Amino acid sequence: MMTLTQEIRLADTQGSRVGWRGWAALVVLMLPVLLVSVDNTVLSFALPAIALDLEPTSAQQLWIIDAYPLVLAGLLVTMGTLGDRFGRRRMLLIGATGFAIVSALAAFAPTAALLIVARAAMGVFGAMLMPSTLSLLRSIFTDRDQRRLAIAVWASMFSAGAALGPIVGGVLLEHFGWGSVFLMAVPVLIPLLVLAPILVPESRDPHPSRIDPVSIALSMAAMIPIVYGIKELAVHGLASIAPVLFVAGGVFGWLFVRRQLRADTPMLDMRLFRNPTFSGALLVNLLSVVGLVGFLFFVAQHLQLVVGLGPMQAGFALVPGLAAMIASGLIVVPIAKRYPPRIVVPIALGFSVLGYLAVAIATGPETLWLLVAAFVALGIGIGAAETVSNELILASAPPNKAGAASAVSETAYELGAVLGTAVLGGILTALYRANLALPAGIPADAALAAQETLAGAIHAADGIGGPLGASIADAAAQAFDAGIGTTALIGAGLVVIAAVIAATTLGRTRR
Repeated sequence: MMTLTQEIRLADTQGSRVGWRGWAALVVLMLPVLLVSVDNTVLSFALPAIALDLEPTSAQQLWIIDAYPLVLAGLLVTMGTLGDRFGRRRMLLIGATGFAIVSALAAFAPTAALLIVARAAMGVFGAMLMPSTLSLLRSIFTDRDQRRLAIAVWASMFSAGAALGPIVGGVLLEHFGWGSVFLMAVPVLIPLLVLAPILVPESRDPHPSRIDPVSIALSMAAMIPIVYGIKELAVHGLASIAPVLFVAGGVFGWLFVRRQLRADTPMLDMRLFRNPTFSGALLVNLLSVVGLVGFLFFVAQHLQLVVGLGPMQAGFALVPGLAAMIASGLIVVPIAKRYPPRIVVPIALGFSVLGYLAVAIATGPETLWLLVAAFVALGIGIGAAETVSNELILASAPPNKAGAASAVSETAYELGAVLGTAVLGGILTALYRANLALPAGIPADAALAAQETLAGAIHAADGIGGPLGASIADAAAQAFDAGIGTTALIGAGLVVIAAVIAATTLGRTRR
C-alpha cells in the first residue's frame, strides 16, 4: 500500500497537459467563484443601505454578513466528501441551482431576521459550489505547472470579483435597492448550468468514503459552536457564552478526529494534516483572508459614511488595490517555480503588513489617497500568498481526495471570513462605542441608534439636522476612525503571524 507522499508524487509524475477544452472548463468553473467573491464585496458596500432600510441591531448587522460563511464553514467538509463520492460536477450543479433560487428570495427579504435566514440557506448551497470548483481543477489539470497557473487564475478570480463587485454593486445601489445585489446570482449561474455539463468532466473518488451521518453531525457540531463563539467573544467579551461554545466545539472536534482515525475509510483523511506544508498553507490561507475581509469591513463603511463617497465612488477607490491583488496572484506563478514558498510568501505578506500600518494612520477624509495606497500594498501580499497557499494545499493531497482537501481549504477561507468580520469587526464596534462621545440634548432613541452602529449614528444625525446633527456625525466619525487605528494594528499583527508560519512550515516544498 502506497503512503500519502507516494500517491502525491505518482500523481504529479503521471500528469498530462490539457488542451483548449481544459481551459474552457476553467472559464466555466470561474463563474461561481466570481459570484461568491462579488457577493462578499457587494454585501460590504450594501451594508449601509441595508442598515438604513431594515434597521438591524449591531449583532444582526454582523449576522447578515456572517450567517452565510457560518453555515458554509460547517458544511464544507461534508459537501466536499459527498462530491468525492457522488460526483463533483453533480454537486456543483445542485449548488448552483439552489444558490440562484435562494439569492432571488434574499433580494426581497422584508426584515433583518429573514435576510439572515436567507443568507444561511445560501450557505448550504454555497458549500456545494466552492469545494467542487477547486477539486475539479485538481482533476482536470494533472500537470503541476498548468495546475499552478489554473489555481492562480482561480485565486485571481476571487480578486477580480472583489474588484468588479464595488463597481457593479455601486451602479446597482445608485439606481436600485440593496436587493439588486443578490439578484446578480441568477444571470451569473445560468451559463454555468448550461455549459458545465458540456465542458466540465465529471470526477469522483474511485474508492470513496462511506456516508457517515455521525461524522457529518460531529463536523457541524464542531465548526458551528466555534465560529459562533468567536462572534460572541468579539461582541460581548468573556462574560458571554463564548467559553462554553469553545469547549463544546473542541469536544465535538476531538470526537470527530477520533472517529476519523479509527475508520477504515474516513470522511476526512487526517493524514493530510501530518504534512507541514498542507497545515501551514491552511493557516496562511486563513490569516490572509482574516486580514482582507476585516479590512473591507471597516474601509467600506469609512469611505461611505465618513469620507462621504457614494457606493460607486467607494468601489472605484478600492479598484487599484484589487487590481494589484489580481496582478500579484498571476505574477507570483513564475516566481514560485524558482524560489521556495518559505521565502516567497513571507516577502509577499510583508507588503500586507505595510498596508495595514498605513491604514492605522490613514483616517479622516483628507487621507483618502493614503487609504487607497494602503489597500494596494495589502492586495499585493494577499494575492500572492493566496495563490501559493491554495496551490500547495492541492498539491499536498492525492487526486482522489481533491474534494476533501478543497473543502478543508475552503473551510479555512470561510472561517477566515468569519474571523475577519467577527473579530476585527467586533473589536472595531467595541472601540467605536467606547470612544463615542455624543453631545448633550439629543433624543434617547437617536442616542441609542448612534451607539449601535456608525450607520445608525449617521441616520440619526440626518434626522435631527442642523448643528446638533452635525455634532453627532462628527462624534461618530471620530470614534469610528479611532477604532480603525487600533484594529488595523491588530490586523497587521495577524499578518505577521501568517508570515512566520509560512517561513517555518513551507520550507520543505520547492516546486
